[in-house]
Amino acid sequence: MPKFSIEKLLTRRSMLSGAAALAAVPAFSALTPVGARASDGGQHAGHGTPNQGAAAPASTGEQVTAKALTADATGMSHAGHAGFAGGSVMPDRAGIDPTAILRDFDRGKTSTLPDGRTLREWDIIAVDKDFEIAPGVTFPGWSYNGRIPGPTLWAREGDLLRIHFTNAGAHPHTMHFHGVHRAEMDGTPGIGAGSISPGQSFTYEFDATPFGTHLYHCHQSPLAPHIAKGLYGGFIIEPKDGRPAAGDEMVMVMNGYNTDGGDDNEFYSVNGLPFHFMDFPVQVKQNELVRIHLINVLEYDPINSFHVHGNFFHYYPTGTMLTPSEFTDTISQVQGQRGIVEIRFPYPGKYMFHAHKTEFAELGWMGFFEVNPA
Repeated sequence: MPKFSIEKLLTRRSMLSGAAALAAVPAFSALTPVGARASDGGQHAGHGTPNQGAAAPASTGEQVTAKALTADATGMSHAGHAGFAGGSVMPDRAGIDPTAILRDFDRGKTSTLPDGRTLREWDIIAVDKDFEIAPGVTFPGWSYNGRIPGPTLWAREGDLLRIHFTNAGAHPHTMHFHGVHRAEMDGTPGIGAGSISPGQSFTYEFDATPFGTHLYHCHQSPLAPHIAKGLYGGFIIEPKDGRPAAGDEMVMVMNGYNTDGGDDNEFYSVNGLPFHFMDFPVQVKQNELVRIHLINVLEYDPINSFHVHGNFFHYYPTGTMLTPSEFTDTISQVQGQRGIVEIRFPYPGKYMFHAHKTEFAELGWMGFFEVNPA
């Protein structure tokens, strides 16, 4: 286990405001939970309402205090969010909408093959794009179809899949799918088509198998930055005979952002935006079965986790079995690991979910389920 460093934590926390001078704040004060910030006529007391009256963000090099961490006019004030300072960027400004991504399953363009099977086709384009992931922090991303995470591809077991991939970025890229396929379709440099150069295209074709919750990502070397820059997405294969009906089904991709070019992350999130689900809680119904495809693509940290407050859930590792492995409130996943969470909320109200590692939660990996009466 690496030794815990207060200096490192302070440096990473300072990125929440883009303030290089935060390290000048004494360690004990920076680690003190932040309360309500100074009055500016627009204090944000709830969730989901923009902080319209906040002061302008600090300019480059300007001294800031911990209370100024949430002072961006188009961000969201998080004073009082479990004692953590932070703020989410409005989706239209960020270029990412984590709430929309939750239930956006892309089933592709379908047609019927001579043997009666379903053919599914997608057009995927790798593009370089800037995303404002936190107030005043722009991340130069590499993306599939202009979003982080990329489209969640959905298929049924046994379908034939064709993914028409075009590289419109500035670097060689690939698409590597977790699943069963021929070597030439593996999206690995040196095998089959290998790397796809800028301006070039390639079609990946394989059968949808096995059923489960999977993922795809770029496999170009050096591998870590190609994934960490945003080239990943969910890949769901439904069992041929389906699963028991769920009232709600969604995908949650756990990721991080390395914004300073080092060997660790400064921000963490689900579906692309730190703190988003604090301001826009995931809406679910009381007693309704909620099925979550949970996928960990976090780079630079060996383990991620998922914890829900006030409830337990059934967990299906990789989604390749129809019987759960455990009934719990916390699970861990290594890089590339995934599974299905099935949960019912017996009581209405707001229930927090987050990584069960304080630093990850503090830097954006936290949110709420808002359970509405049936």
